[in-house]
Amino acid sequence: MRRKSTQAATVRSQKPDESVDGASQGMLRSARQGFPPVVFCDGKTQQEIVSLARKLLAQHQHLIVPRVTPEVAQALLRLNRRAIYHELSRAVTVCHPTRKRSGDVLIVTAGTADTPVAEEARVTAEVLGSRVEAICDVGVAGLHRVLARHSRLVQARVVVVVAGMDGALPSVIGGLVNCPVIAVPTSIGYGANFGGVAPLLTMLNSCASGVGVVNINNGFSAGCLAHRINMLANE
Repeated sequence: MRRKSTQAATVRSQKPDESVDGASQGMLRSARQGFPPVVFCDGKTQQEIVSLARKLLAQHQHLIVPRVTPEVAQALLRLNRRAIYHELSRAVTVCHPTRKRSGDVLIVTAGTADTPVAEEARVTAEVLGSRVEAICDVGVAGLHRVLARHSRLVQARVVVVVAGMDGALPSVIGGLVNCPVIAVPTSIGYGANFGGVAPLLTMLNSCASGVGVVNINNGFSAGCLAHRINMLANE
């Protein structure tokens, strides 16, 4: 209750949203949600992205810029010496070096082709303050690979499962653990995968309890949600 009261007081004391290069920048989001606004790059010019990032860095110690191109990444790296370009996840982040991470978020991929989306989730959760570990390439084509990691799976506070093709791995893991499972469908697969729609529908129809689903290739939202669940379990 005290945390919510403090949060409400902080929201009331902060400035309203500001406009930067035509974008309404949510300056209150840090107080409302526990982390600063995120600059989503799709549909924005390099100038818009850099301007937004510069504005946020003037007010926050942390920054996440997902879905960057290599050219935009290089421009962002010049803004701050702590900026890091995560090439595989296509994200640029700025994180204070003394930031302590807590909890236990476990990210699991069905195959190595799902790694970029999983990396986006990992980078996001880590910058927000969660301790994250990844287990890669344990899809249902070799079920023994999942079962061999059962002891680690049941230790996690929240499991993010990233899978394309048939999208069956979240249901398998959902039936093995008692913590929340966040399923992330990817667009990896042959024609009948329909660009990720097939695993999305499989995950939405999971018979395992406690499995939630985010949109196709949306590692960022999975990382945010995993962090929030992790922090609630940490209280």
